[in-house]
Amino acid sequence: MYKNIVLAYDGSKFSNKALKEAINIAKSSGGGLLILSVVDITDEFESQAPGLTDKMTEKLLKLAQKALAKALTAKVKAKVEVHVGDAYEMIVDISKKKKADIIIMGSHGRTGLTRLLMGSVTSRVIGHAPCSVLVVKA
Repeated sequence: MYKNIVLAYDGSKFSNKALKEAINIAKSSGGGLLILSVVDITDEFESQAPGLTDKMTEKLLKLAQKALAKALTAKVKAKVEVHVGDAYEMIVDISKKKKADIIIMGSHGRTGLTRLLMGSVTSRVIGHAPCSVLVVKA
């Protein structure tokens, strides 16, 4: 059913809950899991804090590798990719390239003004995804 599963992963408690769900789905469907992390830092921010992108990439890679270890321990075929760019665009683009059957992501549960001001990666992914999106609430 789900052979190509993409997990949007940032190391938060929300994405760790989504990781558990992704592992369960991959095990039950015999699918492969791509643990995808995206460093989402604007050029303006990087110019104010040189080297931040590299530090964030390294941090996300370490977190994603811990998630990978959990998936491999559960006997799930999995791999990790870390990209730099706009989070929702990268999740959608990589999912298209990998021919994902489903994208799994956690929801931070922001509502109201906070969501309006910050936007929602999850809602943007849902609106542009090439496949089904499973949003796991923490």
